[in-house]
Amino acid sequence: MSKKKNIMLVFGTRPEAIKMAPLVHKLKAEPEIFNVQVCVTAQHRQMLDQVLRIFDIVPDIDLDVMKPGQDLFDVTANVLQAMKGVFDKNKPDAVLVHGDTTTTLATAMAGFYAGVPVGHVEAGLRTHNLYAPFPEEFNRQVASRVTRWHFAPTELSRANLIAERVDDEDITVTGNTVIDALYWVLNRIDADGDRSAKLTQSLNQTLPFNWQSGRFVLITGHRRENFGDGFLQICEALRELAFKFDDLHFVYPVHLNPNVQKPVRTILEDFSNVHLVEPLDYEPFVYLLKHSYVVLTDSGGIQEEAPSLGKPVLVMRDVTERPEAVDAGTVELVGANKERIIAGVSRLLEDEAHYLKMSYAHNPYGDGRACDRILAVLRNI
Repeated sequence: MSKKKNIMLVFGTRPEAIKMAPLVHKLKAEPEIFNVQVCVTAQHRQMLDQVLRIFDIVPDIDLDVMKPGQDLFDVTANVLQAMKGVFDKNKPDAVLVHGDTTTTLATAMAGFYAGVPVGHVEAGLRTHNLYAPFPEEFNRQVASRVTRWHFAPTELSRANLIAERVDDEDITVTGNTVIDALYWVLNRIDADGDRSAKLTQSLNQTLPFNWQSGRFVLITGHRRENFGDGFLQICEALRELAFKFDDLHFVYPVHLNPNVQKPVRTILEDFSNVHLVEPLDYEPFVYLLKHSYVVLTDSGGIQEEAPSLGKPVLVMRDVTERPEAVDAGTVELVGANKERIIAGVSRLLEDEAHYLKMSYAHNPYGDGRACDRILAVLRNI
């Protein structure tokens, strides 16, 4: 009998956890092949823990690096140093990281230093501008330099890697694991009447309008590059839209970062049709996303999830490393620009033909079987 493969998955933020969770479950479903360890850095403690609970994942190793007032220097150094000890003690055959966070960068570097081969899930996303988004573009480019197995979500991501002289044989186009996670959660809700009822009751208590049948815009925003003037423009755009469409509701789960909280609450708190709510767990957020009419975001994963549900997405960034949905017509870039945000939302609300064109449920990010394709590679390492 061949030796089991020791696979370690390392992640630290809510988006990483969502996208790695289905992979954790798939790997653990084959105990005869894989010994699986989950290591969390807890770069984002509270929001990470929400996702771990939803997906029923208990970490084997918890580095708990989140500290008040830390910056990129602190997080990078703390994760890098901590992973040295983790690799020395556990000696995995492979370490899997995801995407473009500081946890991803530091863990990939630690794997390189320790001689642990790195598998990069969601590899090959590029804007080709190291400062947009900051620091994510830098993080993923550096991680690619030390990666052994590149799990690219799309053919465009594969092409980006080949352009950087990554060997084609080291790249597997998998689709994006976020679609696996999305379907996993929605199928579980649909199959469980009690779960669906509890979610509905919870959202009814949070939102004082009929969100299941009324039109509403779902908003998320947290990008570092939008701090300052960008968020002021976003909030001023929302204020004008709330005036213009006073019969429409705007639902904004507000990120906990003070750079987000302050402008949002200062400018938008007094509008009866703008609902500033606490950050939502992934499960109720996905359920709300399913019922939304338009999505306004600067997030990454939502650009992939919303097209799977036929929701038009306006992205409040100047560039995106996910241009596939822009090319498909379900995503439009409006920047953190007041006039462009107002124009983009207004057109979707007033031009039915444009709305129907954007809401066509074309999903360029996969079929929900990305994890199966990743396991097919890992079985043969």
